[in-house]
Amino acid sequence: MVILNSKSKEEDLVLTVRNLSYKDRVLFDELEFVLEKGKWTSLMGISGIGKTTILRLIAGLASEFSSGTSIVHSRKISGELAYMSQVDLLFPWLNVLDNVTLGARLRGEECSKDRALELLRSVGLYANAADMPSSLSVGMRQRVALARTLMEDRPFILMDEPFSSLDSLTKVRLQDLAAEMLQDKTVLLVTHDPLEAYRLSDSIYVLSGQPACLDSTIKPAGAPPRMIENSEVLQGQAELLARLSKAEAP
Repeated sequence: MVILNSKSKEEDLVLTVRNLSYKDRVLFDELEFVLEKGKWTSLMGISGIGKTTILRLIAGLASEFSSGTSIVHSRKISGELAYMSQVDLLFPWLNVLDNVTLGARLRGEECSKDRALELLRSVGLYANAADMPSSLSVGMRQRVALARTLMEDRPFILMDEPFSSLDSLTKVRLQDLAAEMLQDKTVLLVTHDPLEAYRLSDSIYVLSGQPACLDSTIKPAGAPPRMIENSEVLQGQAELLARLSKAEAP
């Protein structure tokens, strides 16, 4: 059973997972963590442990799970979610501006092109509004994806390794940009990068074991995004690497 509890939009979101299986494998037996309102929470763990599954549960995408598994939301949040993935998912036949406004147009809603252009200005792509995705670099395409996510203007943001395919410099720049532009949102970030998690997060959870369980929560000091050269950030990265290594050990 999966229960999402929140008494009002102003409070934190608590995720509780019980007895969740996929085929013959028990993914989660007893799992609970909190998404603090207006904060970044990172979820880490080895590949295949179920991080993306948690994102799918929150988004209400559970058709592949075994019969008998129930998913209950204490209130409807599906219309309050935006999602940004590792792949930019831009439509190649639409220009940059049309990709940013796609969600509203697909729903038959009125969309503000002026607002979309302002978001493109914020991510440094105002001059590229009429360009096609094929003419953009990988980093530029991810900035378009970030603008599209912001265009949805949802209080909850799910991010599934959105920066993992980028070079180091572009990754840091987009991390900083995302932290700035999503600072009032409740963000759940799935990442394999300990440095990224420590730079961006207010809370960090590490999944380990089978069925998966959570280690104690890591609460980095200071406000994100934290400077890479900060000694506490480097120490935190080392701690996360140690936890991940321990989680991977047989």
